[in-house]
Amino acid sequence: MSYFLLYAIYRAGWWLALPVALLRLLWRSRQERGYREHVAERLGCYPAASAPRAGGECLWVHAVSVGETRAAEPLVHGLAQRHPQATILLTHMTPTGRRTGAEVYADLIAQGRLTQAYLPYDMPILLRRMLRHFRPRLGLVMETEVWPAMIAVCKAQGVKLMLANARMSERSKRRAQRFGAATRTVFGGFDQVLAQTEADAARLRELGAQRVSATGNLKFDVALKPELSARGEALKHAIGARLVVCAASTRHGEETLILSAWSKVLAHLKRAAPTQENPPPSAPLLLLVPRHPQRFDEAASLTKSAGFALALRSDLGADFAAQAQRLAQTEVLLGDSMGEMAMYYAACDIALIGGSLLPLGGQNLIEACASGKPVLLGPHMFNFAQASADALACGAALRMDAESLEATLFHLLGDAVQRARMGEAGLAFAQAHRGAALRLLQAAGAPY
Repeated sequence: MSYFLLYAIYRAGWWLALPVALLRLLWRSRQERGYREHVAERLGCYPAASAPRAGGECLWVHAVSVGETRAAEPLVHGLAQRHPQATILLTHMTPTGRRTGAEVYADLIAQGRLTQAYLPYDMPILLRRMLRHFRPRLGLVMETEVWPAMIAVCKAQGVKLMLANARMSERSKRRAQRFGAATRTVFGGFDQVLAQTEADAARLRELGAQRVSATGNLKFDVALKPELSARGEALKHAIGARLVVCAASTRHGEETLILSAWSKVLAHLKRAAPTQENPPPSAPLLLLVPRHPQRFDEAASLTKSAGFALALRSDLGADFAAQAQRLAQTEVLLGDSMGEMAMYYAACDIALIGGSLLPLGGQNLIEACASGKPVLLGPHMFNFAQASADALACGAALRMDAESLEATLFHLLGDAVQRARMGEAGLAFAQAHRGAALRLLQAAGAPY
């Protein structure tokens, strides 16, 4: 089927789907109120005050949600430094991404250098409204956001469009290839593609992308916030001598697997016969951090149903020392907060990366490595395939699955030497791969 016919069907489909998409916002707002806010922006209507000043220039970065928004930090600040007279437009698709952007780029927002907005639905009429309002000269789309109408409208309006920090798994490539020549037309619409790895670059070329180069992964360049690290150390001090396992960014279905393994680990530790040389250790603490805030209540319910003594991070407040007694009685601490992952990594002794126990592609392991913590990966890390392979190869990470999770945790909890060795390897691994932001900015060149 030709690109033009598929694109016509796609555009017609969006007109039919638009009422459903708006109703879905209302439905999702039951758990996440942010979906009710700024709805007009999703239709390409923006406040007049958000337009760049007359004669001013706009550089546009699209970061769909939390992960992409954080990953874009070195890129956004690099653009702001190189183009001090320009306004940066940062677009999102989710309320959590928007809130994260408000925190991460608070300095640029306060200076009037950065404006946040939602990207409209992928309909030409809505996208043209957005481009007329903000008048961007350059668009940098983060990682995997490939929208046919967005690409076509930017091309027609003369907006240079780049896919930055791009990744493409083998599975995603096979799915895209089902559309034949139309796929090549869509991916060929980007003016430039800057991929995370050579493997990503090769797959993107197969899909029709032009001017493709591998510039590295921006996530290696995201600096750890000292205040979050200090807060994590304070939490660790309040927890005391107990070892902490952080199950980070867990997805639906994974908490059940992790809690089951954790129950067996605690039972195994209780059965271990103490000796004079090896007194019984303090029971470790599981720090469970779901990926999506709308699942915090579900994760808490699962934890209680499994019979664990549960505490919520939201109930601890800012003075962790005052909660030391409560933490001593806790078996699972639920990380029901946003923007504190660096704190959780600073507080833990082992990091288990969510999204990897089930075929969900995995979540970002780089921040855990950069925090100097040993990392456990499930078998499904295809969204971070190269970074995972490199971390495993250098000894910063171990691979396991749901069946071997209990044994792996039990072994690593009892081996301080291996934990230290893996943590040191993780720090070296993260440091060795820095520099992607500079390479990306250099590859992008002048935006005019």
